[in-house]
Amino acid sequence: MAVGLVGAGPWAKLVHAPVFASSPHTSLAGVWARRADVAAELAGTHGAQAFDDIDALFGACDAVAFCVPPAVQADLAVRAARAGKHLVLEKPIAGDLASAKRLVAAIDEAGVGSMVVLSWRYAASVRAFVEKAQSSGAMAGRGMFVSGALLGGVFATPWRLERGPLLDLGPHVVDLLDACLGPVTRVQAHGDLLSWVGLLLDHDGGAVSEVSLCATCGLQPHRSGVELYSAAGVLDLDCAAAVGPDAFATLAAELAAVVNDGARHPLDARRGLHLQRILEDAERQLR
Repeated sequence: MAVGLVGAGPWAKLVHAPVFASSPHTSLAGVWARRADVAAELAGTHGAQAFDDIDALFGACDAVAFCVPPAVQADLAVRAARAGKHLVLEKPIAGDLASAKRLVAAIDEAGVGSMVVLSWRYAASVRAFVEKAQSSGAMAGRGMFVSGALLGGVFATPWRLERGPLLDLGPHVVDLLDACLGPVTRVQAHGDLLSWVGLLLDHDGGAVSEVSLCATCGLQPHRSGVELYSAAGVLDLDCAAAVGPDAFATLAAELAAVVNDGARHPLDARRGLHLQRILEDAERQLR
């Protein structure tokens, strides 16, 4: 199953290109990026073709994986869906809720599959934690993702510096709490959009949770995790330690199932749209 890669930035180099090039379930059909020289370098590293025309890349693959800013991803992913290509989307799936809705509508109309790279949720230990949590009777939880990524380095990119940690780190934490405690029905946000963000979440069924997000704290390595509280005690998960190569190997294998078997993935674009609604509401409150 051939995967085309859109984007050649740090995440594409660290994860997508090596994963899809080496998985027994996929091959890397080619790379397209706004800078042709960067695309050619990444493609050459993995024995793939560099494309200077994105539509030609779409024509050479079964699925397209995106590693570009959210606003760019939404527009290009609509084009890929209309070309009949299955999609691997970064989070958030779009720069705003309206664009996320248009993307999901295009996916539904085209009848293609989609997956969102909520990387924690492809790890076996995280999946086991979620399964246990869902039967634990947890009444409350808290989650955090704190890093120094926006202080400098490869992930201090323009869109992250402009929007802060909410749209970048928030999807991971909110998604996991939502999966464990029930769908989020209400969010209250406080703090500084570009510094420390706090969220209070109400969940369907009555559970509540708290989220702390920051990407300007000078600590290394980053800290991320979830704690869930019930009458029986506490369940906790260190998400920073949970995700490794096995998670991305699972992503590639499950993408092949989406493409070959037509299976709908639980972490599809509709999941991304659900998270986008919550986070856009929180961002509006903070702005």
